[in-house]
Amino acid sequence: MELTPIQKDIIIALINLQRQKNRAIKGEEIADLINRNPGTVRNQMQSLKVLGLVEGVPGPKGGYKITSAAYEALNVTSVENEVIVPIYRNGILIQGSTAAEISFTTVRHPELCNGMIKVLGNIRDFVEGDIVQIGPTPVNRLIVRGEVVGRDDTKNALLFSITEMVSLPKRPVKNYIKEDPVFVNVNATIQEAARIFVKNNIHGAPVEDKGKVVGVVTFTDIGNALASGKISLKVRDIMTKDLITIDGDTPLYQSVKMFNEHNVGRLIVTIDGVPKGILSKADVLHELAVY
Repeated sequence: MELTPIQKDIIIALINLQRQKNRAIKGEEIADLINRNPGTVRNQMQSLKVLGLVEGVPGPKGGYKITSAAYEALNVTSVENEVIVPIYRNGILIQGSTAAEISFTTVRHPELCNGMIKVLGNIRDFVEGDIVQIGPTPVNRLIVRGEVVGRDDTKNALLFSITEMVSLPKRPVKNYIKEDPVFVNVNATIQEAARIFVKNNIHGAPVEDKGKVVGVVTFTDIGNALASGKISLKVRDIMTKDLITIDGDTPLYQSVKMFNEHNVGRLIVTIDGVPKGILSKADVLHELAVY
């Protein structure tokens, strides 16, 4: 179905407004958003209703609603209970817009990686050279950044040269802890703890006391104690007692938020409420490096 530019503007505006307000949308609201005369919008609505792309809602709270055929006309999939995929232009969030599709081109080129983002929202302010960021997406937490190299108003799409892509796996954090985690006894000396770290090639471990995890000790804790000349201290004297735990079924990307929120480098991973291991920032970085 071939639509005129103004018809596409009206449909896209109606989709965005209906998504934001979750009600029928008046013609004046659409006209205000696309900077057109309300009479022009009303005239176009008659044609769009004939085409089956919009439907009228009578009454004082009435207006217009989009139909599934409108999504098909724009080659965009209709999604129930959708999650907004944010779009930023030069670091500023574009209100009322969401990424409908992201596609990648020149993926086989050894130096270039370009992409196209189909947008539900206004892209008229984007110009060549703008820095665009899309995401995070709801499933794989994909974030794509790049520089705008063109704009396709017929598809309401941006063409951009990709400079960075980051994606965090949604697999649970329990998949990233060792099957036989290393623990340090609360009564161990700092020298004994250091030997355990060196032997197992780790930089920190949960501290146990009578089968229970009571803290976390790291090489940094040991180094601070030695630098202060306190070589006779035990693990219980230098460990961090405030445990920040994360359920083993939590997706990996959620752990990044917890690291930042609590300003820690390690999280105690629990399964059925029982501590089973430790997840560090280094573990997450290693996983990203693999991807």
